[in-house]
Amino acid sequence: MSSAPEGSDAPAQALGEVAEIQEALTAWYASDHREFPWRQTTDPYEILVSEVMSQQTQLERVIAPWRAFLDEWPTLEALAAAERAEVVGFWTAHALGYNNRARYLHEAARQVRDEYDGVFPERPAELQELMGVGPYTANAVASFAFNAGDAVVDTNVRRVLYRVAGLESDCEERRYQRLASTLMPENSSRVWNNAIMELGGLVCQRTPRCEEEGCPLRDQCTAYRTGDFGAPEIQGQPSFEGSRRQMRGRVVRILGESGDVPLPALGPRVRVDYGGEHGEQWLRGLLDDLAADGLVAVDTDCSPPVARLRR
Repeated sequence: MSSAPEGSDAPAQALGEVAEIQEALTAWYASDHREFPWRQTTDPYEILVSEVMSQQTQLERVIAPWRAFLDEWPTLEALAAAERAEVVGFWTAHALGYNNRARYLHEAARQVRDEYDGVFPERPAELQELMGVGPYTANAVASFAFNAGDAVVDTNVRRVLYRVAGLESDCEERRYQRLASTLMPENSSRVWNNAIMELGGLVCQRTPRCEEEGCPLRDQCTAYRTGDFGAPEIQGQPSFEGSRRQMRGRVVRILGESGDVPLPALGPRVRVDYGGEHGEQWLRGLLDDLAADGLVAVDTDCSPPVARLRR
């Protein structure tokens, strides 16, 4: 495939293979893709839960907590009526990462209930009005629930576009988006975005699996033709072990299990090496952060002060 002329804002000018790419990729996806349960529904609530859970998490690890979450709160109305501490406690117990996501998901459910009469908005721009829903998540929900999204460009899609079109290493983000939009068939965001993300996640990995997985775009792919399988630089995730994020999660889990906990008893349960630079001042910093997020309250009228989840 030929890439766009240097400096051009337009996607490829010589995309003679667009129709072939569309046909090959959608046929491949129809016959050979992973069967995640959220791909079997068009319920925007269920899809939003899956999208929030899968942020920076392997999809296979999301299946069990996604099902458990929907068992606990099967509808948007059920989640909106839940206590926030219960939702955060679930998030922590299932090691789903940043607890803010649980708080935002809970608040988004209440927004849809209270501000939209329980009916999800359908377009990406409207969905971004919901708490914690950024451009990518809004577009995913619009695509997979309503078939009304734009072309998705995430890390996996960017890698596919880079290799297939033979883009420059310093290619601007707007060129990725324009190329993605050019390739997506009209009114097909549900199937197309699933298909191209599946290609990037399963086949066009950092180390590509073109032959092993039978990549459907080999005939059109610049990287396959030239053997140059570079990819846009991907920044690594900061370590979770020992991170402030991990310690915040421990605080929430402990308070969820034990109720009110005096600070001198809480500290050693959060860190086995509690003390010194990771002593009371450090613990109060964690609690201040969680309090600012609306998750934790500290009762300073008690002696010693007591921390509890905010209900």
